[in-house]
Amino acid sequence: MLRQCVTRLSRAHLARGLATEATFDLPECKLHRFDITLPTTATLNRDDALAYYKDMTIIRRMETAANAMYKSKEIRGFLHLYSGQEAVCVGMEAALTQKDSIITAYRDHGWAYTRGVEPRAVLAELTGRSGGCQKGKGGSMHMYTDTMFGGNGIVGAQVPVGAGIAFAHKYKEDGRVCISLYGDGAANQGQIFEAFNLAALFKSPCMFTCENNHYGMGTSDVRAAANPHYYTRGDAVPGIKMDGMNVLAVREFTKAVTDWMRAGNGPVVAEVETYRYYGHSMSDPGTSYRTRDEVQEVRKTKDPITQLKSFILEGELATEAEIKELEAECRKIVDEGVAFARSSPELETHEMFNTIYVDMDGVRVRGADSLTYGIHSP
Repeated sequence: MLRQCVTRLSRAHLARGLATEATFDLPECKLHRFDITLPTTATLNRDDALAYYKDMTIIRRMETAANAMYKSKEIRGFLHLYSGQEAVCVGMEAALTQKDSIITAYRDHGWAYTRGVEPRAVLAELTGRSGGCQKGKGGSMHMYTDTMFGGNGIVGAQVPVGAGIAFAHKYKEDGRVCISLYGDGAANQGQIFEAFNLAALFKSPCMFTCENNHYGMGTSDVRAAANPHYYTRGDAVPGIKMDGMNVLAVREFTKAVTDWMRAGNGPVVAEVETYRYYGHSMSDPGTSYRTRDEVQEVRKTKDPITQLKSFILEGELATEAEIKELEAECRKIVDEGVAFARSSPELETHEMFNTIYVDMDGVRVRGADSLTYGIHSP
């Protein structure tokens, strides 16, 4: 995998015999009606390597903490964990700008984090506390930033909204793109094909991205789809399939695709092959439709964090001791986030009447019955 270790060294790194960057071969991807030149190698510098490792580790630990808090009944309702899929959001974000748009389904905690939401705000949102990124009103499935349009709870419904966001970028000529994500379980929704068609007609810069973790709830992709090659589903829309467990592959191929879209070529259907370690949600043990051996085999041979760690060590970008120190830092950040999520106050009643529409300050808002009213405030 390691192509070469570049020997340009800083003085600090030279003293420890470390490289500033290394080059790795990329796994092949598959294309559908797509005339594009793709890179075959990726150069990873030390700073990016440690940043990716930190982000992926924080997401993994954050989801592990959420799992424990759900089991202790500190988190209620629905909870869909992203463990195993961290290379998708971290790799894609590395190829995007923070002005580009993201819209995804309900497995959204990792995406909220990469869009700038602190772990403490993600965890407090899960516990329904006022310190959450939506003041506890959205919960697990509804997290937002100025450029992340959810977190959406209805299967597949976010995809045409993503097509609309991409059309807005096209209309405004702002040079931005939209990543509209969905799972293999949503891939057979009719509205998704309508979105493909409209985006193609308008040449909207939308990267329709199927995060194929191989199971839609408890049904495998090959049992649910007559054509499980999701990157070919756009018909006339070009498609690409990439390894979603390799953060460098995701970064490089996403960068190539988004550059192609920014040039005015229209949408792309991407299939990012990944895997989830937990069940579909917390109500699903994830063992009735797949074996524990299957999950362990993926953890052992394809885990995205373990892969990145091997890249870092093989490329001599950091030492084992430095990685352990970084892992300890991640553990501290998430532990502090858990403490914050537990101690953050619950939402005050008057907040139920806020954050409904923009420009509503001072407007009288009806409650659950005709006798209950509140005043919308900032």
